This record gives sequence, C-alpha cells and structure tokens, in this order.
Amino acid sequence: MDLKGKNIGLAVTGSFCTFSKMEQEIKKLVETGASVYPIFSANVQATDSRFGNTADYIQRISGLTGRDPILKIEEAEPIGPGGYLDILLIAPCTGNTLAKLASGITDTPVLMAAKAHLRNEKPLVLSVSTNDALGMNFKNIGLLFNTKHIYFVPFSQDDPKKKPNSMIARTELIQETLKAALEGRQLQPVIC
Repeated sequence: MDLKGKNIGLAVTGSFCTFSKMEQEIKKLVETGASVYPIFSANVQATDSRFGNTADYIQRISGLTGRDPILKIEEAEPIGPGGYLDILLIAPCTGNTLAKLASGITDTPVLMAAKAHLRNEKPLVLSVSTNDALGMNFKNIGLLFNTKHIYFVPFSQDDPKKKPNSMIARTELIQETLKAALEGRQLQPVIC
C-alpha cells in the first residue's frame, strides 16, 4: 500500500513533549506524496508549555502540509458528510482524548473529526502518548482496541522505572501503521 495520493487527516492533541518528534514524522508523511489535513485540539491552540509556543507549532505544521488548519468543532464536522479523508491519525493521542473517544464525547475539533470520520467506516489510527496508559486509561485503550475501524500505532512503556503507567507510541511506525490500517489490519505487535 502506497500513501501517495491518500488524504490523511492529522489530528494533534496536547502531549507537548512529543511535538518535536511528531514534526519529523509529519515531514516524512508529507514526503510520501499524501495530502495531509491538520486538525488541532483546543488545548493545543491555547496552551504554551516548556516545549514551545503552540501557535508557532501550528503554523509550522500547517506550513508543512500546505493546508489551513481545522481549529473549530464546526470546521471538523463536515469531514463526515464530505467523506474526503481516506484515514485519520490522532498523533499524539493523549489519555484525555482516549477517555473522551471511548466515551463518545465530541467536545474538541479532534474528537469531532474522529466521530465524523468514523461515520464513514474508514480507519482511525491512534498514536498513544499518555502517563496513565497502564492506569486509569487502560480500560479505554481496551475499549478502543476492540472498536471497529480503530487501529493503534504500536506502543511501549517509555520510562518503566520512573513512570510505570506511561506508554508512548513508536512514532517511527506511523507510516507502516497507516498502510496496514488502510488494508484493514492492525500492525503487530501492538505492544512492543
């Protein structure tokens, strides 16, 4: 499966510590010849952190993709009826987003994009980045793992001694995961 010519939604949530790593993967994704549509959560739009200014990040990612970002819930809703995305990637996908997605909550542009996209029975890929994957969010990962059309970028513990519940996606596997999901299969092993 080739990603060239595919329409890929890129929904970004607030795991700010992963932004620089994600930016590199987004560059690689654009280089495949895919059309990438950036979508940003409200927290990403409004929260600067020690990892940088998010307005600058949004501008850089939008510049890489060559598309205006989707920043409002009402801008994300037409993804459903328009059906123009082949696949949607939430990267990074925070524990908060996992919990809301598992509960059917659509109170951010990212969650509305996911809901709208899933209505078309097309693949949604989650690139997990959460300090509580093996804690409070373990049940949400389980629920989403068993949900039709949802796939995960393989993930692992990022610091088992200092943060034993924390897990993060292996972002270098994003492209391979997208290709597998477009074929209707989960890239294995999921937990590595």
